[in-house]
Amino acid sequence: MSSKNNFVFKSLHVVAWIIFVGLCIEAGGLVTNFIFSIYKPEFVQNLYQKLDLSDMYRRSKWAFGSMYSFILVIAFLKAYLFYVVIKLMSKLNLSKPFNDFTSAQITQISYYTLIIGIGSYIAQQSAKNLQHHGYLVDNLNPFWADSQAFILMAAVISVIATIFKKGVEIQNENDLTV
Repeated sequence: MSSKNNFVFKSLHVVAWIIFVGLCIEAGGLVTNFIFSIYKPEFVQNLYQKLDLSDMYRRSKWAFGSMYSFILVIAFLKAYLFYVVIKLMSKLNLSKPFNDFTSAQITQISYYTLIIGIGSYIAQQSAKNLQHHGYLVDNLNPFWADSQAFILMAAVISVIATIFKKGVEIQNENDLTV
């Protein structure tokens, strides 16, 4: 592998770590907001992203709990997705990339991406339903605005995973014949 390719790969690894840390901070901030929303709602405007759902909490604890559950699950799934990406990049052998570990990790990435996309879409539709019942949900839209992008990305990654599975099969056949 050339030094230019090695530099690009290491740079992408650093970027993946930065995104992972940012997503972990976001998930932690959202958990903190959730706890403060329940016990000390007057502090929410000073917290992470100022996600104040106290009006929703007063009107319906079920609506509050379901929307915050969607937010938290999606945030944690995004962080875990990048954990899997980092694990893949840490153990990826570029001189022999077609192996069972790489194939399994890419397949796992496609599954988590699809779950995030579908979960975001369900959350988006649930928020629209609550909006029809008079709840203010405009501040929730940034948490699942990219649901279609995740679903499309899952399809692309699934195709790549299939190519890697076939590559593993071909490489194993070649190793047996040599």
